[in-house]
Amino acid sequence: MKVTILSFSFKRGIPDDPTGNGGGFVFDCRAMPNPFWDESLRGYTGRDKPVADFFARFPETVEPFLEATETLVRQSIEQYKRDGRDHLQVAFGCTGGQHRSVYFAERMAERLAGIDGVEIEVSHTAKQYWTTNHAKENRDIIF
Repeated sequence: MKVTILSFSFKRGIPDDPTGNGGGFVFDCRAMPNPFWDESLRGYTGRDKPVADFFARFPETVEPFLEATETLVRQSIEQYKRDGRDHLQVAFGCTGGQHRSVYFAERMAERLAGIDGVEIEVSHTAKQYWTTNHAKENRDIIF
């Protein structure tokens, strides 16, 4: 079974499900703390350590969201496997698709890694719109 985890920008619309299964889960990250409002973080993405450090300052908000979404996704994975289904799509959206949705998509992939018989694929659908201004050596530090 394959689980596709997406990040996206609500400004650009919820991503389609190319498998025709109807899209699976869409989680709204806009209630999470927003790194965008810290000007020093605007040039980073949810894959970068400074953004991960930002979210680490809000465990009372971030952790319950991750735990709740993980529980729902794991339940569906197990049921999908029992039903013989071969694909589940899980999408995380935020306003711009650069910080919150990317961070939570990556964290979900990390949490689901290693489930027997499940392949995890991560895609960031708003990547072409990211505004980054940091050198390559500062990129993708946490994953």
